[in-house]
Amino acid sequence: MSKIKPAQGSPYARILGVGGYRPTRVVPNEVILETIDSSDEWIRSRSGIATRHWASPEETVAAMSVEASGKALADAGISAEQIGAVIVSTVSHFKQTPAVATEIADRIGAVKPAAFDISAGCAGFGYGLTLAKGLVVEGSARYVLVIGVERLSDLTDLEDRATAFLFGDGAGAVVVGPSEEPAIGPTVWGSEGDKSETIKQTVPWDEYRTGTVERFPAITQEGQAVFRWAVFEMAKVAQQALDAAGLTADDLDVFIPHQANMRIIDSMVKTLKLPEHVTVARDIETTGNTSAASIPLAMERLLATGQAKSGDTALVIGFGAGLVYAATVVTLP
Repeated sequence: MSKIKPAQGSPYARILGVGGYRPTRVVPNEVILETIDSSDEWIRSRSGIATRHWASPEETVAAMSVEASGKALADAGISAEQIGAVIVSTVSHFKQTPAVATEIADRIGAVKPAAFDISAGCAGFGYGLTLAKGLVVEGSARYVLVIGVERLSDLTDLEDRATAFLFGDGAGAVVVGPSEEPAIGPTVWGSEGDKSETIKQTVPWDEYRTGTVERFPAITQEGQAVFRWAVFEMAKVAQQALDAAGLTADDLDVFIPHQANMRIIDSMVKTLKLPEHVTVARDIETTGNTSAASIPLAMERLLATGQAKSGDTALVIGFGAGLVYAATVVTLP
């Protein structure tokens, strides 16, 4: 018989607050057209993007995260000192070590929390949320700060017609804490590594360092392959998340998919047969694809604008490089 004392966590976990930060510089499609042969109409029809935000040198991954975290903490009514763990999902923090989560934790005033980064691309927020839920239920932390943050403008090839218009910068954060009732459903997540070449960094860092290549590494993708995968496979994953939560599309109030492409979002809505009463996040139009930050940023905007309200039931799904994915149903803070 084991002598280990059982965990003393909460029976359930929930999102208690959300915050977002978008860089001050707004970049319209006209700026993108200075370096690629395209048109505003083509970009809008292919992606739904009209503008995106690009960070200034001062708006670092850490700085944007601190701003978003402060808003999430205030929204949750939680002090930084109460945070037991900080989880940051990002692919655009250029220091291999230490984790940017440790810097963020210190800057917000958290007291010796667990702090670590994860790399799960556009599914990163879902991965972080799942880990946070586990920490709270297990009892390793009472409150967990989950941050999705990107400076994808640093990894954008402005001469790549397929991707130059896609990416934006920003940070979104949520506070996860104890709940007396289920408020974060089971996560349906996974990976398909055999498709990893469809979204990738153009070259490894060491090839740039040694001078093997002259162009700075950037993110590239096989647009049609990614589109087909997202439309046909991710709708299945979203349905599985609904099934795991014991819900149907009629039970939903809100749908918050990763903001990758407006056509993907619209196709998923159709495939899932979402009723008209379901509010659909379409933050991509003015924010672009912010990878790990896109779901919390979209969530924050829906709540701030009154398109969604506290207590609403929302299906969230992220998917991207890896290829990886994560979907769950949550109660909005």
